[in-house]
Order: sequence, then structure tokens, then C-alpha cells
Amino acid sequence: MTVLDEQDAPPPAGPPPRLLDLGLRLAGAIVVVVAAVLSGVLELLLATVRVGGQLIGVSALLAVGANIVLSWFAYEAVGRRWAVVLPAVPWFALMAVAAIRTSEGDLLLAGDNWVGLAMIVAGAMTFAVMGFRQILAPPSTLGLMTPPR
Repeated sequence: MTVLDEQDAPPPAGPPPRLLDLGLRLAGAIVVVVAAVLSGVLELLLATVRVGGQLIGVSALLAVGANIVLSWFAYEAVGRRWAVVLPAVPWFALMAVAAIRTSEGDLLLAGDNWVGLAMIVAGAMTFAVMGFRQILAPPSTLGLMTPPR
């Protein structure tokens, strides 16, 4: 005989409803794209930072760190290996637009700014390495979330 009356056990947790899952993935994708644009703008603003009259490479370091985090979060939020494209495309588009001279003669990334050039190369290489890693790695080693089948 038990001391407690029979209690109803809660139902076992199952997968989230399909529509909720799709909505969360879409929200994650939007967050990643917006974060990539904001990261690119911040990196462009920091490309001309000088200390004692000399350019410092803070934007190149920020590009590497931010692009690693954005690539990781894109995979975790969307759950697909191709998700690295979500932050990479707006970031590359922003860098391309920044390197084009306007009709007034304005230019965000000049060819004589070694920090801007290093930022573009470092950011592009970071996205390439993260994409390569996500494509070739087995699903269990990429992160906490396993992609749906």
C-alpha cells in the first residue's frame, strides 16, 4: 500500500510542434542576418580607428570573432549546415558596397587602409573555414542541436 494516492504523471516531453519549430528557425535566421549587418557596420566604423596616429587592427580581430560566433549561431538556430550563408551574404554585400566609390567621391574602405583590407580577408577566410567545418564535420560534433532529418 502506498502512502500517496495515484497521481497522474505528466506526459513525456515530445518534439515541439512543427509550426513552432519553423517559426523559431525563421526568427533565428532573421536575428543572424540582422546581427551580420550590424557587425559589418561596426567593423567598417572601426576600420579607421587610430591610436597615436597609427591604424590599429581592431576591426580585423572583431571580424574574425564576430564571424565565428555568427556562423556558429546560424547553425544552432536554423539547424542546417548551409546556414553559414545567412550571415556571410549580407556581410560580403556590405563590404562590397563599402568598397565602391559614390558619385560624390565618398569611399568607406580605401585601398590604402591596410586594416580594411585585412578585415575583408580575415572575415572572408573565417566564413570559409566555418563553412568548410560545418559541411565536413559529422552532425554530433558541430554543436548541441542535431539537425532534423
